[in-house]
Amino acid sequence: MAEILELRCPVCDRVYQLNDIAYTCPACGEVGTLEVLYDYAALKAQLNRDTLRNSQQISMWRYRDLLPVAPDSAVPPLRVGFTPLYDTPRLAQMLGVRQAWVKDDGANPTGSLKDRASALVVARALEQGIEVVSTASTGNAAAALAGVAASVGMKVILCVPAAAPEAKIAQLLVYGATVLLVEESYDVAFDLCTQMCLSEGWYCRNTGMNPFTVEGKKTVSFEIAEQLGWKVPDVVLVSVGDGNIIAGVYKGFYDLYQLGWIDQMPRLIGVQAEGSAALYHAWKHDRRAEDMQPIDAQTVADSISAGLPRDRAKALRAVRQTQGAFVTVSDRDIIGAIPALARLTGVFAEPASAAVFAGAQAAVQSGLIQRDDTVLLLGTGNGLKDVRRAQESVAGGLRVAPTLDAVRQALHL
Repeated sequence: MAEILELRCPVCDRVYQLNDIAYTCPACGEVGTLEVLYDYAALKAQLNRDTLRNSQQISMWRYRDLLPVAPDSAVPPLRVGFTPLYDTPRLAQMLGVRQAWVKDDGANPTGSLKDRASALVVARALEQGIEVVSTASTGNAAAALAGVAASVGMKVILCVPAAAPEAKIAQLLVYGATVLLVEESYDVAFDLCTQMCLSEGWYCRNTGMNPFTVEGKKTVSFEIAEQLGWKVPDVVLVSVGDGNIIAGVYKGFYDLYQLGWIDQMPRLIGVQAEGSAALYHAWKHDRRAEDMQPIDAQTVADSISAGLPRDRAKALRAVRQTQGAFVTVSDRDIIGAIPALARLTGVFAEPASAAVFAGAQAAVQSGLIQRDDTVLLLGTGNGLKDVRRAQESVAGGLRVAPTLDAVRQALHL
């Protein structure tokens, strides 16, 4: 177990001990999503990355020594993490870069990267004997929590916008979660969930608010580094809504850099939908996270729709401290990216995940990515999460009579 040294607020730099606080910085409020920090000098003396070669654990728990879970504590049995990383030469050629990869986290048990955060939050809940865990979500975080909690028999209560994709809502119900369909936006559902957790004493998994969500998501960066022989890409593209995933990607690379396991931090490029681009505008106009105001977020990519990103302070820092950037892409380009990415790489992505493909194109066109760069696209969710949008992205098949002549005619043979 990585012993927690302190919890630090990214806004005011106040430091707290683990037992002093449960969620966000009392001085900064909800913008002060806390960061878990470790004694890196002690970890560096104790751990060696080469020992991972002998690990029999093919999941995120192979990095247990770098996670805040005791060695003898139970962890959820679902295999979360160690998802495929694909070398994609045709994608590299199309983008005009030296090399490109896709990390497919849609291969996780419930179909999204958010399984990582839920696995760690549930592990922490098991350690503390917590019986009820709750979260607000547009679908993926809720599915992740529902699935992971079901694997250990833990009760889950979910607050989900009623407008979430039907397939995502069905997934929650299949896992047996209690689902509250909130007749408002994700941001309203988030605040409602927070209030209920504080009132009823439930453990709140809400993105960013719970500092351990980042600790789970950071494991994707550990895997990227290990799968690439500890030589990280020049650029990693991440789709961004609440900002928690890009914060986790940054934290993972940061931990590895502090340990001396990698020799550079990749430039992080956050991809936002044009209709949900609060972080892009804050970055472009050099605004502080605490000065950001809510917007009316509208996008087909529900997983990255956020009026006021909850982990905005750490998301902005992730981009600024790596000399990265934010880019925006239209809903039309997001929908078009679903079949384009699938045909180049074989990876079927939901809209929020496919957005990184459109973002990579935009970053190349604007000069944020150069021809000599190595580039990784982080796939965050499986395309089966939102089949309706996938159907919108393609034309129908060829109807034919069941004869050879009809087939030949249809294929112009």
